[in-house]
Amino acid sequence: MKKVLFGLLIYSLSLPGFSLSQTMQNDYESNPELRKTEIGFSLILDLDFEEALSKLKAELKKEGFGILTEVDVKATLKQKLDVDFRPYQILGACNPPLAHKALLAEAEIGLMLPCKFIVYVNEDDKTVVSAVDPVRMMEGIKNEQLADVAKTVQEKFIKVLASL
Repeated sequence: MKKVLFGLLIYSLSLPGFSLSQTMQNDYESNPELRKTEIGFSLILDLDFEEALSKLKAELKKEGFGILTEVDVKATLKQKLDVDFRPYQILGACNPPLAHKALLAEAEIGLMLPCKFIVYVNEDDKTVVSAVDPVRMMEGIKNEQLADVAKTVQEKFIKVLASL
């Protein structure tokens, strides 16, 4: 499994527009399970759901992010639709100084805040943690100041994921 995920990582690094700083490259190399997806970064962990959720929150806090929103998808689907669903949590994370910079650079960026993380149990009963890629999300916005903020957030997100 590690070889497959590492292969996916190597492939993703060759995608147009995706490059890593040396620090980010080191984070990737120290954690080959970390992979790039179409809209973010993902990691399969050897932790149970609650442990992964708790550790993610702690690591986000170390990088200056607070959790503004938490959506318990499993509980919501049970309450609203009376269906059973796997453990799945959506977190809205915010780093106030970076959010302020982004809002000063682009007023409409609030449509994309807070940044999202998800923690869920996949079909193989493994816990997955994923983060949105802020650089990818900003590709359509031609604003260099915003791009710089997105790159900083991206680096912090990769650091958080690599530390899990």
